[in-house]
Amino acid sequence: MGGQASVAAVKGFRDVLPNESRLWRQLEATAAEVFARHDFQPVVLPVVERSELFARSLGEGTDVVDKEMYTFEDRDGTMLTLRPEATASTVRAYMESGLGARGQAARFWYAGPMFRRERPQRGRYRQFHQLGVEAFGQNEPIVDAEILVMLMGLLDRVEVRDVRLDLGSLGDDACRPAYRERLAVFARSRRDALCGDCHRRLEHNPLRVLDCKVPTCRSALHDAPVMLDHLCAPCREHFDAVRDLLEREGVRYALAPRLVRGLDYYTRTAFEITAGGLGAQDAVGGGGRYDGLVAALGGPNVPAFGFALGMERLALAAGANVHETLPAMAILPLVAEAAGPALSVATRLRAAGLTVVLEPPGRSLKALLRSANRRQARAALLLGGDELAAGRGTVRDLVRGIDHRLALPLDADAEELVRWVREHDARENAG
Repeated sequence: MGGQASVAAVKGFRDVLPNESRLWRQLEATAAEVFARHDFQPVVLPVVERSELFARSLGEGTDVVDKEMYTFEDRDGTMLTLRPEATASTVRAYMESGLGARGQAARFWYAGPMFRRERPQRGRYRQFHQLGVEAFGQNEPIVDAEILVMLMGLLDRVEVRDVRLDLGSLGDDACRPAYRERLAVFARSRRDALCGDCHRRLEHNPLRVLDCKVPTCRSALHDAPVMLDHLCAPCREHFDAVRDLLEREGVRYALAPRLVRGLDYYTRTAFEITAGGLGAQDAVGGGGRYDGLVAALGGPNVPAFGFALGMERLALAAGANVHETLPAMAILPLVAEAAGPALSVATRLRAAGLTVVLEPPGRSLKALLRSANRRQARAALLLGGDELAAGRGTVRDLVRGIDHRLALPLDADAEELVRWVREHDARENAG
């Protein structure tokens, strides 16, 4: 008789298994350290928000709101959405905490899953994960430059190769309306060459046409006016100051006059980060300034700047350059009576800061050693009947693949064993 078929994961949703998740944790730990040095504090945000939060923040006519959000009705009739991004949620938290009402400066960083119903592709899924920062209460160019310097330093530290910073400006409420109208007039003159989505974008938000990926649309809009040529004096001054500060710090960037972030709330500085080795979908993250979003969501006029990195893309770009922590020792009890001593030794070694694999008893020595090698332990402590009788475990070096053994006492603090493991690792690293 056949059993029931297994239940597969939902399309676009996937498991992040240990080899990859260990890398994610290292990337996140490195980012947390870098962010803390720049005075960013961690915040944990809910996965579900009221749908109106994203409709108001991301903007009607955006692909995210119109096509990609996972929205459902709660039992009380409230429309809820799985968050497609975290900036709007961070703004809500900033306001709801009372910090926004006081216009107080605040710096947050976050990590977690986001949800968009997009076409799955390499490094891009319907449940994806972001690592990001948001800074509230400061509108000076030095803030933009400081955070960009921090971001580029983080990418360098985790050894992402061939990083490219595309930098532009989206203007503000003083200069963008006139530019939007110029762009709309130009796009309507090429309307016959544009796709149906761009026809809709022209009615709701003409800037979105520059974000279209359809080749015929991109060709038709190749000569469209760009925002950088229509900045007002304050926006031009802000952008020039950001560029000057980046250049003083040796941060290389490329001017991106056609850069349009996919969300409506951005103003002035906008940027995108790409990396080599990722193929056509080479974007790792992006962000910029969004000075009007807090006010648009019912708060005071508080400036803000932030960015988000995609963990899936970041892991692909940095995966070959970030080394995982391998077990220092595998504890291998060869007889049932060794289970208690094995657990005690493992506990003491872990308390001393070592990574330890503890195998259960009941298998042959060959099987236990095969398991220890598969888990890439650097050494093994063998606990059989003879070792228990003598009160001394046998340590086998697994790195060199030779039968090198040392007899070590199973004393209360395992000090000698810890010292041997560390000296062994030092020799291997030196070699």
